[in-house]
Amino acid sequence: MESEQLFNRKGYYRNSYNSIASASSDEELLDGAGVVMDFHTSEDDNLLDGDATSPGSNYVMSNGGGVMSSTTHLLDFLEEPIPGVGTYDDFHTIDWVREKCKDRERHRKINAKKKESAWEFTKSLYDAWSGWLVVTLTGLASGALAGLIDIAADWLNDIKEGVCLNAMWFNHEQCCWGSNETTFAERDKCPQWKSWAGLILGQEEGPGSYIMNYFMYIYWALSFAFLAVLLVKVFAPYACGSGIPEIKTILSGFIIRGYLGKWTLLIKTVTLVLAVASGLSLGKEGPLVHVACCCGNIFSYLFPKYSKNEAKKREVSYYFPLKTLWRSFFAALVAAFVLRSINPFGNSRLVLFYVEYHTPWYLFELIPFILLGVFGGLWGAFFIKANIAWCRRRKSTRFGKYPILEVIFVAAITAVVAFPNPYTRQNTSELIKELFTDCGPLESSQLCQYRSQMNGSKAFVDASPNKPAGPGVYAAIWQLCLALIFKIIMTIFTFGLKVPAGLFIPSMAIGAIAGRIVGIAVEQLAYYHHDWLVFREWCEVGTDCITPGLYAMVGAAACLGGVTRMTVSLVVIVFELTGGLEYIVPLMAAVMTSKWVGDAFGREGIYESHIRLNGYPFLDAKEEFTHTTLAREVMRPRRSDPPLAVLTQDDLTVEELQGIINETSYNGFPVIVSKESQRLVGFALRRDITIAIENARRKQEGILLTSRVYFTQHAPTLPADSPRPLKLRSILDMSPFTVTDHTPMEIVVDIFRKLGLRQCLVTHNGRLLGIITKKDILRHMAQMANQDPDNIMFN
Repeated sequence: MESEQLFNRKGYYRNSYNSIASASSDEELLDGAGVVMDFHTSEDDNLLDGDATSPGSNYVMSNGGGVMSSTTHLLDFLEEPIPGVGTYDDFHTIDWVREKCKDRERHRKINAKKKESAWEFTKSLYDAWSGWLVVTLTGLASGALAGLIDIAADWLNDIKEGVCLNAMWFNHEQCCWGSNETTFAERDKCPQWKSWAGLILGQEEGPGSYIMNYFMYIYWALSFAFLAVLLVKVFAPYACGSGIPEIKTILSGFIIRGYLGKWTLLIKTVTLVLAVASGLSLGKEGPLVHVACCCGNIFSYLFPKYSKNEAKKREVSYYFPLKTLWRSFFAALVAAFVLRSINPFGNSRLVLFYVEYHTPWYLFELIPFILLGVFGGLWGAFFIKANIAWCRRRKSTRFGKYPILEVIFVAAITAVVAFPNPYTRQNTSELIKELFTDCGPLESSQLCQYRSQMNGSKAFVDASPNKPAGPGVYAAIWQLCLALIFKIIMTIFTFGLKVPAGLFIPSMAIGAIAGRIVGIAVEQLAYYHHDWLVFREWCEVGTDCITPGLYAMVGAAACLGGVTRMTVSLVVIVFELTGGLEYIVPLMAAVMTSKWVGDAFGREGIYESHIRLNGYPFLDAKEEFTHTTLAREVMRPRRSDPPLAVLTQDDLTVEELQGIINETSYNGFPVIVSKESQRLVGFALRRDITIAIENARRKQEGILLTSRVYFTQHAPTLPADSPRPLKLRSILDMSPFTVTDHTPMEIVVDIFRKLGLRQCLVTHNGRLLGIITKKDILRHMAQMANQDPDNIMFN
């Protein structure tokens, strides 16, 4: 493929470049599971446009000799492909620019052939529509799996408390749907549903029944947790956790083979159901993202357009074309249609926590909403620091070497403490739903047991809002306070276990509990002090003016925002979960306050913190580089380092080349004209060199250890008795990305982010000086932040 030379709108000269491979395998790091990874990130493959290209003196994009030739073959090995050349090893990063060039060349060939015959035209249509087919299949599979997980998790969660005699596959609610023997007050009790005490002991009430139900609850919780962690450990270690930090890293251009494979998909789906049903303080929304990505990755291998191009699979990172936005929207539409057809929530709605409040919010309520935002920000900052500290301790102690015992231990504590409190015993999603719900005549929740006066003497309990709280409400508040403390503590130790574990639902539960408590407090304050100035104008006696469920929804959004540091997307997610579009201002106020408070203690969210903890190769676009260093201060080799390992273009033998490869651990080598001139010619990957030598020895006669290796267009003049030379120009990147030694590092960092480079070479007047890798940038940024770079980069 020939390099494309373009002129931008300002007339500045631009070139399409093949990015550089990782220059050193010591850029690899070890995560907690023993996974070796190197550094890379994904960005769009466009350089700075417009006026940003004008400071040409600061950086150049040229081949080593400073000549930019439109006839240079960047990837001429595609004309005579060598098997394995151009592919990537596991735990390495992709070359975004090379992959983009390959895709453009493929597209040109298809367009050139489609007019030749009807068959070629059909193939071009198939290629054009393959993206839509992938997202359609992904949407169908994701929606079906999401519905299956919801139904199975609800069923297994109820199995901990009892079983349906008519049909074992019904959960508690479904078992009582068709019963004619239930009453309105006790509509969750029906003869068809038997608790374990009723089945084993033959009695539903009494101390013995309570102990039996307690024991069976713990037994099933431990069984589900043990089976989940065992399946993960034995069959798919990548199925643990939420998967979002790893997904972000993979989308940035990193290769983790098997992380999005069929075994991971199968085990993650099964163990996610078991983990949620075990009662652990975790959610399923984050792991569902991993499940959907697995579906997309598996279906992409059915189409050569995506299976043979790693960059095409990742068109959803910083480089996000408009067509990907439309396809993502279409995939979501298909998934929503499938989910609506399955109807897993039993309410004919797509949202998990549908709310329908009957009163508007008032301006004064922004004060408690903002206070909930402050609580969410403080909780998020505390959780991130505490969870990262515990995960780091898990990696450095013997306790982390026994993940099965850790999961069982945490599950046992969770079950033992959760059972006595009805708000921790029930499914977390059901708890959030109850906290969000507005009190009305059809609600039998303890949170809705308010007192009302009749004829000035007789008191009774009803479900009308804005009444004095009854004993049930006060009892519920104390139980919710205990549940809040329990959820805060257990979520810290649960997130990071070797089971599928999301963070959305636990964070929302913590915020919903705090919000409901605040909402009841404001409601009672308005009832007993309705003559205060803040209540006098809009909250009359006997009117429905305070909605505690709204406070729970706002608190849930605030706590989730404090943990993830999301803003706009979080508000949209809450809309999707609740359908409460008219309460956009309270949600926005709480979420923004939560982010501001959380950022005061650290700008990283929980997922970015785990990326940094595990040493994943990810450059966060939100992290600003504000230092005044230059490229020469960051590049290697430094003054105390050995010289940079380089190859000369025409005076090495195969034996010398293999010696350099065996004596070093670098993943790539700059190619120069000679040791004296140090003028840059190109860059060659270690993997490609090794494959090319093995292929030449296998297919070409006369290739010996004394054969001369050359990277030039024409072979040098050799004596007549010399062995056959080995030409490696086809694997040479003739236009590696270069910057001058005086380029400001803020520009270098921005280029790495925008182009997705693995590294760039540093030159001065065409002479090679050094190299800057992703690891060098991350290490430099850590040093500038007064952090230990070795502790950050290596685990």
